[in-house]
This record gives sequence, structure tokens and C-alpha cells, in this order.
Amino acid sequence: MPPEKKLSDEDMARVEEYLSSPIHQVERKPYRPLRLLLVLWVVVTALGGLALLFAWMNDLL
Repeated sequence: MPPEKKLSDEDMARVEEYLSSPIHQVERKPYRPLRLLLVLWVVVTALGGLALLFAWMNDLL
């Protein structure tokens, strides 16, 4: 038994027309996982350095 259609053929044609309009055809930059890893590494390292700096400053007081 085939599944029931949720949309009529007219509605499906409208959906296809809507999705094929130029506003929905946005070019995206390629996904760069190594760049993301580098950014995360820099942020974690910077936060760790700040934590160490605050701990060192707290010892001086």
C-alpha cells in the first residue's frame, strides 16, 4: 500500500517553485573543519591563559 500524499500536486508544484526561486539559491562557503578546530584551540588556550593569569594575580594579593 503506497503512502498517502500529504500535499496535492498543485501544492507540491508551488513548493518546488518557491524553493527554486533565486532567493533560496545561496552559495555557501565550503565547510572547513580544520579552521573550526584551530579557532576552538585558540579560544580554549586564551581562556586557560586568562585563568592562569588570574590565579597568579590572586597569589600576589
